[in-house]
Amino acid sequence: MQPLTAQVAVVTGGARGVGFGIASVLAAEGARVVLADVDGDAAADAASSLRERRLDAVGMRADVTDSGSVDELVSDVEGDYGRIDIVAANAGIYPPLTLEQLTDAELQRVLDVNVGGAIRTIRACLPTMLARRYGRIVLTSSITGPITGQVGFAAYGATKAAMLGFMRSAAVELAPNGVTVNAVLPGNVETPGFFDLSGEHQQRMLAAIPIGRLATPEDVGWAVRFLASPEAAYVTGQTLVVDGGQVLPEGA
Repeated sequence: MQPLTAQVAVVTGGARGVGFGIASVLAAEGARVVLADVDGDAAADAASSLRERRLDAVGMRADVTDSGSVDELVSDVEGDYGRIDIVAANAGIYPPLTLEQLTDAELQRVLDVNVGGAIRTIRACLPTMLARRYGRIVLTSSITGPITGQVGFAAYGATKAAMLGFMRSAAVELAPNGVTVNAVLPGNVETPGFFDLSGEHQQRMLAAIPIGRLATPEDVGWAVRFLASPEAAYVTGQTLVVDGGQVLPEGA
């Protein structure tokens, strides 16, 4: 595939974990990457680490639950670069809560970040894409919710399934304008959040993966890189599972 040279990519939740993996791959492939994160200092540090590798990256603060903050982010990106070609709507939270523990406040928080945050980000970035009749939007969903389920992740799974409902209608709406909308569905990824789980839970998840290892954040990044490429122009409204075969075994 052709390099992403001169393309401008915005990655939300880009300071760490899967978001940083996505940003790293896109930058290594030539894109000018904006790492947007509610933790502005962490975003700046993450971008600095990419620049140390001679990659084009900047960190910016953005709170995806706040339309004004997202609009300011997009205004700053357009002011600095004049365009946005790629949006990786990755920001998300996954508090492990049983249904008994799930308060109205926690439910609203997960919905607001995971679903509302993606919609706000995409909505804010659309005008520049529509004006140029080109754009690649990639959502970070999950196998949890759309395909599988886990105790304690009912709210999280609901948001990840909801993202795909949004994706399909948005893809139909934007297709005539040269803008594609797709999603990656990671399985278990080697991030600090995974290692916050109990050792028993970690071993159970690892045993369910036929490839025999967790995904790296960059594994997810390469899937995003394909969906964000000019060559993926005829792919929209689709999902790409990145799980090492986790959902395949019968009786798993």
